[in-house]
Amino acid sequence: MKLAETCVKYPVFTVMLIAFLVTLGVFSYRGLAVDLFPKADPATVNVEVRLPGATPEEVVTGVVLPLEDAISSVSGIDEINVWSFEGFADITCTFVLERDIEGAAQDIREKVAGAIDRLPRDTLPPIITKQDPQSDPIMTLLVSGPMSRRELTEIADKQIRRAIQTVDGVGSVDLNGGQGRQVRVLLDAQKLTAHNFTVLDVRSALQRENIEAPGGRMITGPQELGLRTLGRVTSAEQFGEIVIGTRGGTPVRVRDVAQVEDGAQELRTWSALFRKGIPGQDVVSIQVLRQSGVNTVRVADDVRSKLDDLRAQLPPGVQLQVVHDISDFIKASVHSLIEHLIFGSILASLVVWLFIRNWRAVLIAAVAIPASIISTFTLMRGMDFSLNNITLLALTLAVGIVIDDAIIVLENIFRFMEEKGRDRVLASIEATKEIGLAVMATTLSLVIIFLPIAFMTGYARKYVNSFGWTMAMAILVSLLVAFTLTPMMSSRFLKLSEREKKAHSQGFLHSVELLYLRMLNWSLAHRRAIILICVVTFLSTFGFYRLVGRDWIRPVGIDQLLHAPRRHGAGENHADRSGNCGTRRGISRSCFRASFHAWADESRASVHRAGAAKRTQANSHADGHGGSWDSRRRS
Repeated sequence: MKLAETCVKYPVFTVMLIAFLVTLGVFSYRGLAVDLFPKADPATVNVEVRLPGATPEEVVTGVVLPLEDAISSVSGIDEINVWSFEGFADITCTFVLERDIEGAAQDIREKVAGAIDRLPRDTLPPIITKQDPQSDPIMTLLVSGPMSRRELTEIADKQIRRAIQTVDGVGSVDLNGGQGRQVRVLLDAQKLTAHNFTVLDVRSALQRENIEAPGGRMITGPQELGLRTLGRVTSAEQFGEIVIGTRGGTPVRVRDVAQVEDGAQELRTWSALFRKGIPGQDVVSIQVLRQSGVNTVRVADDVRSKLDDLRAQLPPGVQLQVVHDISDFIKASVHSLIEHLIFGSILASLVVWLFIRNWRAVLIAAVAIPASIISTFTLMRGMDFSLNNITLLALTLAVGIVIDDAIIVLENIFRFMEEKGRDRVLASIEATKEIGLAVMATTLSLVIIFLPIAFMTGYARKYVNSFGWTMAMAILVSLLVAFTLTPMMSSRFLKLSEREKKAHSQGFLHSVELLYLRMLNWSLAHRRAIILICVVTFLSTFGFYRLVGRDWIRPVGIDQLLHAPRRHGAGENHADRSGNCGTRRGISRSCFRASFHAWADESRASVHRAGAAKRTQANSHADGHGGSWDSRRRS
């Protein structure tokens, strides 16, 4: 084999060839994303539509049906889910795996824009986002401080939430336990009747006067100035001065028929932080949801970087803490797999030493492990793979395979030096030539086994595609190392002493060899028995196959404390959203010994359409917000 001979004669060329691949792998590794599993999320687009004051049934008939009829004509939709609340609706469109999320979102925008004319007049413009609003938040934050809940809400909304929304990959940022500003107009029915006005008259007056409208333009010499009408009301006193109408030539103002208060919104959810030995503290929780298909760890790291900048801008005494971050679990899982990968490499090398008993030979063979694994990172970066449980599983399995080629070549070189008395340079060339085709056939047979896995179709392809390519790449690089670096290093460093020759001709290794020869002779003498044993073993697999459990992916558990008792009113239909890692709307880490409580009072009708073709009956249910939260209906 000319390649091995060339590498033995030109060692610098051999070192540079492998070093080139390893260097590419090192820099590619630094740019690899980290995630729990490969990107397997189908393209998901959410449409949020608001119709203030409408009941869930009115929202379904007036808003959902026209939009659903328009959206259902988009190609590639796999499922449409609709949640109808009081005053607004969420329409979540899940596409087939082949659809790109950018193209899917653009198609949804076009269909929604065409259906706006069919919606009720008071419907607000729809909001279209590339995310699933029912997905788990990747991060939960708490805002606390020595101030009222309303002031905390202002800080959480205007300083923190808006800043986090600018982070690339963030789908939405939800506030729980907040209480924003609200100006209340408390009408006096008797005064309203005495002045012969109705509630609609007051409402029309407030809408008419509380506006800012363009006022045209004014030309003054060479200048042109834009004008606008400043009519926005900013205080409760100004609301009271709005004129509703005139009676008997006298203007009737809002303060004449109502009491205006500058207060806070009704507290629909309550969030508090409890620590051991410390009274409960009112907080505002912020939950961060990622966009569909983006890397969880990258988004979480970017959000944490933004939080470091925000903490310096917060008022004195206000604390911003992270109580849940799913990226911590992902990083710990990946770190554990990397440790197993390193330990597996060390143990594989020790097993080689157990039988060869030559440290130089072990080091020569062990070089194939890091060279093959690191070089594979280049392919992973080029094909946009991430470091996750699937790709690291492939690399861990490859540890025991990539060293095989080097061991076969090295053992043959070792045999030429021990039995035929060749010097190490000549033994490296001749032994590699003799075993070359056998090594190539063995390696390509492994590639043929793993590579077709990458071309599977359906949902499984999202997971096993990276597994197949990673395994195939690592095995092919190990073949290159066995034909280049292994013979070159053997010709320069391999030595065979008399003590090592005796180790193979007597002692434990010699006993293993004699045992194998006896088993081989017995098998050749009893061929029918061996064939019968093989057939029985093969047939037994069909029976054992039925006894083995089947599952897609084993559920991944996170060591966290969850506490979410729920109570529902009569006639309500509730579907439990709790999963292995927490409830749908939040989660907290038990190491903080913190507990959150949220009371929610949200009734909504749920409409489900699978495959854009089937609708289930609408139902009302209550859903709270919280991971280790208590969700109860308020009486």
